[in-house]
Amino acid sequence: MIEVVRKGNSRPEMVINMGPQHPSTHGVLRLEVTLDGELVTHVRPHIGYLHRCFEKYAEKMDDYSKVTPYTDRMDYVSAINQEHGYAIAMEKLLSIEVPDRVEHIRVIMAELQRIASHLLAVGTFGLDLGAFTPFLYVFTEREKILDIFEKTSGARLLYNYICVGGLMRDVDEDFKKDTAEFVRTFRPKITELQDLLSYNSIFIKRTANVGILPEKVALNFASSGPVLRGSGVKWDLRKNDPYSIYDRFDFDIPVGKGEVGTLGDCWDRYIVRVHEMEESCKIIEQALESMPDEGDVQQNVPKKIRTKPGEIYSRTESPRGELGYYIISDQSSKPFRLKARTPSFVNLSVLPAISRGSLMSDLVAIIGSIDIVLGEVDR
Repeated sequence: MIEVVRKGNSRPEMVINMGPQHPSTHGVLRLEVTLDGELVTHVRPHIGYLHRCFEKYAEKMDDYSKVTPYTDRMDYVSAINQEHGYAIAMEKLLSIEVPDRVEHIRVIMAELQRIASHLLAVGTFGLDLGAFTPFLYVFTEREKILDIFEKTSGARLLYNYICVGGLMRDVDEDFKKDTAEFVRTFRPKITELQDLLSYNSIFIKRTANVGILPEKVALNFASSGPVLRGSGVKWDLRKNDPYSIYDRFDFDIPVGKGEVGTLGDCWDRYIVRVHEMEESCKIIEQALESMPDEGDVQQNVPKKIRTKPGEIYSRTESPRGELGYYIISDQSSKPFRLKARTPSFVNLSVLPAISRGSLMSDLVAIIGSIDIVLGEVDR
């Protein structure tokens, strides 16, 4: 649909649709874009084309434990992180203590998932801008992580592995060796990615000084994750509000620095994800070293979940930012209300503010730099 709008004696503006079926909208997202020539004057996101219905599905289950598979389907490229957040919320509600071995395995799996998610983000971001080769490089590395996940959980995308109180099953005897080998071989690949894409002059011209998100605007929109850290804000729940056993590990919080352009541009959001993969490798190595060799991963998994009346809000740091679960219990075996605060939905709201005045071709880069997953947006 193309619509020409004329306001008084001013030059006509053109309103066009981008999506909902469009490769650069990263899912079924419709953007109503108002253009003055090639300049974007306004962007209005229209959501609801996917509509996962997670929250209502969760409230219709006959047991809290049956909610976990539906968390996978919100952010389906970082399913482990979704499960982890829900399990932590339920364990707070039930006052369940999780064994040390379980905590270590969860952290390792969550950080592997963070790397896999960021690989997909930077690979498709490059693809959006015409760089095909880096996409093949990052997918090769992501497949190695999915191999580990498949050996551990039996699945490659939606895992249903982290359960309330523990894990679906223990890791196999090769888990530590396979994971350590991946980290060892992956580090040089990050350097390759930097040479291939990060400091490529064409890539820099397409991303530097584009989609600038100032710190104040990022905070006002409640942005989180790499979108917020790309604007120079050093905020990561693993450090600032630690959960699980993250307070035991030594790692940094990468932030944007305006290295090749203006602080808070598309390139800064991209490079934060690249550096976060390096930090995840540090966490995985430390967790592998301190992980107990013995322990029953199902010893604290309740046979039937019964809660006291009350409510809980718990938040974790997913690859896209702050993931929160708000649960209201009415003493039955299922949630009376389950609300998910997803980072993709919140981060997408900043799109109109940072797109105004950009070129239509730059809009593709801006969307890719936010790294949305529509299952989280249309939950």
